[in-house]
This record gives sequence, C-alpha cells and structure tokens, in this order.
Amino acid sequence: MFKRLKATRQMLTELTQTNYGTFRGWVRHLLAQIELVTGRVDHWVGLNPAKVQRLVFVCLGNINRSAFAEGVARSRGGRVCSLGLATTTGAPAFKLALQTAPRFGIDLGKHAATHIGDYEYQEGDLLLVMEIRHAKQLVAYGIPIGAIALLGAWATPKRIHLHDPHTLSERYFYTCFTLIHVAVINLLEELRLAGSPCVQS
Repeated sequence: MFKRLKATRQMLTELTQTNYGTFRGWVRHLLAQIELVTGRVDHWVGLNPAKVQRLVFVCLGNINRSAFAEGVARSRGGRVCSLGLATTTGAPAFKLALQTAPRFGIDLGKHAATHIGDYEYQEGDLLLVMEIRHAKQLVAYGIPIGAIALLGAWATPKRIHLHDPHTLSERYFYTCFTLIHVAVINLLEELRLAGSPCVQS
C-alpha cells in the first residue's frame, strides 16, 4: 500500500512538473483559468486586428518565453519585438531556451533582451503577456488596457497562465514552448485572415 501511494505521488509530481513546471505553476494555472471562465480577464483575451500594427511579446526576463514567441512570430512574417519587465537590456537567451527553440525551427542565438525602460510604446502596438500579473504591471506603466492581451488565450487548449520555465526541467521547457508556438501561430492566422497590417500576406 505504501509503495503504491509513493508511486502515485511520484507520478503526480512528474505530471505536474512536465505540464505546469511546479506545483505553484499548477495553482497559478487554476487561478488564471478561474479568472477566464468568470469573465474577469475578458478585456485581455480579444483584439481588434485592424488596429494592430506590431506585436510586442512580454515576460519577465525576455530570455525564454517572450524571446521564443518573438522568434516564432518573426519566422512567420510578423512585425514584432519583445521585452522584459525585470531584465537587463542585451542579455542573451537562456541556455535551455537556446536548446529547445530549434525543435520548433527557431534560432535564438542572436536574441538580445530589452528592458521595458528601453521600450517606447507606439500606437498600434499589441503587448502580449504570459501572465495576468504582467498585464497589470503594464497598466501600471501606463500602457492602455486595450493594447494588452494574454497570449495563452490563443493556445490550444487555452492556457492563460504560461508559467515561467526558467531554471525548470527540459520537459517543461518543451511544454511551455509548445503552448507558445501554437498560440503565436493561431494569433498570426487570425490577424492574417483579418488583414491586419502587422502580418505579411
């Protein structure tokens, strides 16, 4: 009985680490999904394609999630950049990001991070964040609410909270990048079909 419980606990731990990164990541995922189904983030899960001139991907360090999202969007004809809320401008992509991105055909070898302090908002920018708290931080910086969206709203399935993979397992890095890859492709397709000027036809 003890062995079975131990094996079950180990299996659940591995599933959590693979799919959500950490137990905290799982909890934040659940809380974010509640925010979604209750309509509390409705203003950050839609867009007006005709107004989108440029995609700006945002995370904390701009060395993993937003760096990869930028790479995917750029490879598919998007007018794009990325930035970090807590980073150093010029920092390279993290080693596991460099190792994981080529599995999706993306090279992050030349990526250099940009701190939000070195970013200037332009009319037509759509800032795509990985977490609800990132959106709130951008509002505090003075970014218009209507210029912010949660990238995970375009993932399949929807994953409003895209937990930071930094320092976590290779398996979760792949899971996180898979979700970001799908979300960016779906977003670009929606924009392309709507004739948005931020995507090359």
